[in-house]
Amino acid sequence: MAGPLRRFDPFRPIDMLTSLWTTAAVGPVSSGAAMAYRTLFTTVRRLVVGRRLAIRLDDGTLTLTVTEFDSTLDVRGLSVGQLNDVRIAARDIRWEDNTFHHATAVLHNVHMRPSTPPVLVAAPVELTLQVPAAALDDLFLWAAPRLSGEVGSDGVARLRMARRPMLGHIEVDAQLDGSTLWLRPRVLVARRSRWTLPARAPAYPVRLPELPHGLRLTRVAFAPDVVCLTASVSEWQMDLPRKRLEDILGQLSVAGVPLNLTRLTRLL
Repeated sequence: MAGPLRRFDPFRPIDMLTSLWTTAAVGPVSSGAAMAYRTLFTTVRRLVVGRRLAIRLDDGTLTLTVTEFDSTLDVRGLSVGQLNDVRIAARDIRWEDNTFHHATAVLHNVHMRPSTPPVLVAAPVELTLQVPAAALDDLFLWAAPRLSGEVGSDGVARLRMARRPMLGHIEVDAQLDGSTLWLRPRVLVARRSRWTLPARAPAYPVRLPELPHGLRLTRVAFAPDVVCLTASVSEWQMDLPRKRLEDILGQLSVAGVPLNLTRLTRLL
């Protein structure tokens, strides 16, 4: 049976902040404001770190275990609603039928915009996702069906002929140019022979699918058994009237209750 997760009042910082948010449309400058924002941040951290969360979004349900929720808070910044950069990390991530090992989100310049209602803003936001190497098969099946790709336990990416994989393989590096991934050959391996290829060897282009919500892919790298994808969005916003903040904290305070964030966020 679901029940309260912690024996403390998660709504205490909301009472402290409400009077600040309902004043004139200027940022509050006081030690009380700094204490309220710090208490709110530490409350959310206590409620999410180490937990298995189900988060309902507009496009489906995301399930993950939060491993990190940190920021370099300082009193002067907090007094005007500035939370600096916030880093969130998670593992064992499931999105519909897809499973991912690890992901991080770095929300830069996080601050509360003193408007009616108050708006939580981060600009920009950087996301890094570790995709299982097996996902390369789906990518090449869609973009280049003559080839198959793999990333080994040594972190090296290899291309093979899909219909004749025993002929050998080419070790490649990845370079991103807009929505095109260029796979540049470095080494040709055939049976027991190995040849280092010249730097001028032509690269193979792979056209990547468009990402949702204005996300821009900025980096592709390889690590043992995974492909590391980094993407960014210029700005993220969430309206935070008191009722909405109470709803979020209330859901987080009860074990087994999904966090509903549908229709709440805006990516710019």
